[in-house]
Amino acid sequence: MNKKQMIKLVLNNIYQNKFRAFLTTLGVIVGTATIFLVIAIGMGGEKQVADQFSSLSPETIIVSSASRGQVIDPLTAEDADSLMKSDYIAEAIPILQKSFSISYGSYSENGAVVGVLSDFFNSSGLNIEYGRLLTEEDNTRKKSYAILGSELATTYSLGDNSSLLGKQITINNRKYEVVGILEASGNSSMNLSYDNVAYIPYDNGLRLLFGKNSSPMINVLAKDINSVDLAMSDITSILEETHRNASSAFRVMNAGNRLTAAQESAQTMSSLLLAVAIIVLVVSGIGIMNVMFVTVKERTKEIGTLKAIGAKKKEILEQFLTEAVFISFFGGIAGVALGGVLMPLMGRFDIPVAFSLNSIFFGLFFSVATGIFFGYYPALKAADLDPIEALRYE
Repeated sequence: MNKKQMIKLVLNNIYQNKFRAFLTTLGVIVGTATIFLVIAIGMGGEKQVADQFSSLSPETIIVSSASRGQVIDPLTAEDADSLMKSDYIAEAIPILQKSFSISYGSYSENGAVVGVLSDFFNSSGLNIEYGRLLTEEDNTRKKSYAILGSELATTYSLGDNSSLLGKQITINNRKYEVVGILEASGNSSMNLSYDNVAYIPYDNGLRLLFGKNSSPMINVLAKDINSVDLAMSDITSILEETHRNASSAFRVMNAGNRLTAAQESAQTMSSLLLAVAIIVLVVSGIGIMNVMFVTVKERTKEIGTLKAIGAKKKEILEQFLTEAVFISFFGGIAGVALGGVLMPLMGRFDIPVAFSLNSIFFGLFFSVATGIFFGYYPALKAADLDPIEALRYE
């Protein structure tokens, strides 16, 4: 029996038992689709992490509280001023960040609010498009002022951003007059898109929204890449002068370390999801093995006939193994197609995904490997059948 005849026989057998073959491939389809999406999500997560840190230079150092929320001994704007005593630090800017209810007219949702000093915008490369930037004097005025990132402004104005100047938005039930709209920057930092933020004066935010015991994050810029380690050492030493247990109370990390930690976290999650996908494929592989055993039993007399007319053990083995591989391969193709259909849906749930040929390759590889691994033993049992006993089988 040549290869062409064998493949035709295998396909004919699958077609005759198409419903059973379909049920067998369901596990492979789900497992392959899961692998496809896991790789896409993993790559999307790594890309998202890289994008979030893209605006941070290698000289950037982040100083933050080791605990979340209100802390007993918080960082302050004065700490940022103290850090400037270091010969290795060029900038130290405190930033308050929290999510609050922001509303304008009938539109209301939770959004990011950032309390900043006036020099924040220049150091972050943010430029004003309409109106003006915040000033230090805005901290002490009775009236509260805010400026909006371009994306947030577009949400409220439906594209006519300049129309928001002089209008009032409500942040956590407090009125803020919009005095400026920023140009679109596309930059982000620490899970924060600069274009989708409401900016308010630092002291105003500390007094009215964040609370006096809120601990800011301090963005520090070392003078050059060679000064980063020395600057980090100075930061810890300076903070220990005014804070107890500064080394354990605060985290001091440079941008490179933060990026590596975030990428490792994304990779760990991808590995866990991949393990789940492989378990699904193993379960589906057991299903393939079970179906192949049933197939061997049903075709015992046929196997005996093939052996009686001269079919070799190798040919019988190849025939049944090919059938298992075909079932898993077709399931793999369907699984990849299903994964491709589900990818756009992931975006609707804010799950980052990125298409890659690797996701197709690994999905098909694992599906075929499942067919080979779990189909080999039933195929071997078929090849080892005694032809006389097989012909007598009823």
